[in-house]
Amino acid sequence: MNWTKKSSAVLASTLLVSSLLSACSGGSAPAPGNTSPDNSSTGKTPDAKPTDISIMSMYYTPEPPGPDNVVVKEIEKRTNTKLKITWVSPNNYADKINVTLASGDIPDLILLDDPFSAQVRSMVAQGAFWELTPLLKDYPNLQQYPKDSWENTKQADGKTYGIPRARPTDGGGFPYIRKDWLDELKLEIPKTTDELYNVMKTFKEKEIGGKDTVPYVGFVDQNGMSYMFQLQNSFTKTNGDWKLVDGKLVNVNLLPEVKEALVWMNKAFKEKLIPEDVAVMKNTQAKDLLKAGRGGLFQDTAEAAWEPTEELRKTNPKADFLPLVSLNGYSNKDGGFFGMYAIPKTVNEAKVKKLLAFMDYGATQEGYTLASFGLKDVHYTEKDGVLTPTEQAKKDIVAQQAFGQIFLKYDPYLRAYRTGMPPDVLERNKKIIDEKAKISSGDPSVGLASETNTKVGTELRKKIQDVKTKVIMGKEPISAWDDYVAKLKADPDMLKITAELNDAYQKRQSAKK
Repeated sequence: MNWTKKSSAVLASTLLVSSLLSACSGGSAPAPGNTSPDNSSTGKTPDAKPTDISIMSMYYTPEPPGPDNVVVKEIEKRTNTKLKITWVSPNNYADKINVTLASGDIPDLILLDDPFSAQVRSMVAQGAFWELTPLLKDYPNLQQYPKDSWENTKQADGKTYGIPRARPTDGGGFPYIRKDWLDELKLEIPKTTDELYNVMKTFKEKEIGGKDTVPYVGFVDQNGMSYMFQLQNSFTKTNGDWKLVDGKLVNVNLLPEVKEALVWMNKAFKEKLIPEDVAVMKNTQAKDLLKAGRGGLFQDTAEAAWEPTEELRKTNPKADFLPLVSLNGYSNKDGGFFGMYAIPKTVNEAKVKKLLAFMDYGATQEGYTLASFGLKDVHYTEKDGVLTPTEQAKKDIVAQQAFGQIFLKYDPYLRAYRTGMPPDVLERNKKIIDEKAKISSGDPSVGLASETNTKVGTELRKKIQDVKTKVIMGKEPISAWDDYVAKLKADPDMLKITAELNDAYQKRQSAKK
């Protein structure tokens, strides 16, 4: 159970559609060091001294870009800056953040991958970072980021202390299904968990993927519901472990809907509609089943459904995994961010404005395309609106997974496209994301702090999941869940966590008024 659920960020592929990238347009604020509107596209003025900017961020390429990287140098040229970037692997980022923040020697722009860690909260309360709310109105491209991205990164006082690394709110992990199997069996697309169960049972009975067909390739782990999480959420109708009930946060495990989900999953386990090794299966094993044509459903982002589809189409042109819009009228809304860039108070106000202008340029079409794709006909080619990286892009470490982690133009369809995807699948995914956006529900506990949760939440989460797993696999009767919930309702730690989160929620609501 993720008590203070961070937005699950899913990394974009190295290919994006340029027509989608231009979906959000906006004016361009002057770039750092620029005082002449005639030079706004380059950020340069005659004799203007470059602005020194230090940055700490993460990279997902095999190696990080060096200081002489062609894109880094081009961005320096266009923004009239001199960049000193500390690139850190995501595997070590949490440790690096802790050390850097504790040292007090903080870069001008620092990516806080968890804006709500105890350390960050404490530093915000102590005035260690710039409060940006009154300044942001002058940077129109940053204002194009969705409201959720800004709202969900606000601190306890309701103020903004960082620029969100914006991510789409819709199109995140949710079940997708073999549409060609549905068509072959003349079945409708399931819209409820009851309909889904009947479809799964038919998949199994008809052995449509062979005798070893696994209708739903889902699994759990010791920390939570993992790749069956959105199935549970389709019963609770909230994307997370906390639900607003009569204006108060209630842990979903205390609600009858979780019991309903466990009954559903236990029945599916008995009838072999989910994996027998549901408690120990790994992501790679699940994907192997899908690519082998044995799996009917899986949980992942909208664009990720193309991965097994592409593999299957090598031998079966009709193979098709379709992302579901909803189940039981529920679809998941993510937080709209994966960390935020903060500016320490050691930076003077004049430079803060230059830093915001720098990031505002990165939110333009020009800045984002340069950062993620590099130079046209050198690092990418364009055909029919699709940007395709060249081999030179790999050699020069030009990718969305590199400088594209700093410069980001918001794209609501970021989770619609993956390399090699044909136009019809892309257009379908865009429509699915649009439909999801009309009904999706988010996590009301995003960004809320609980000191008790920080101390004991991990162990409590494991205990809850242990009971769930045993019930799903039939090692314990459903009555064992009833007994555990009764204890959980009186558990001192659960009571404290609930009280602390509700207190934080009410304070945040008051701060918005």
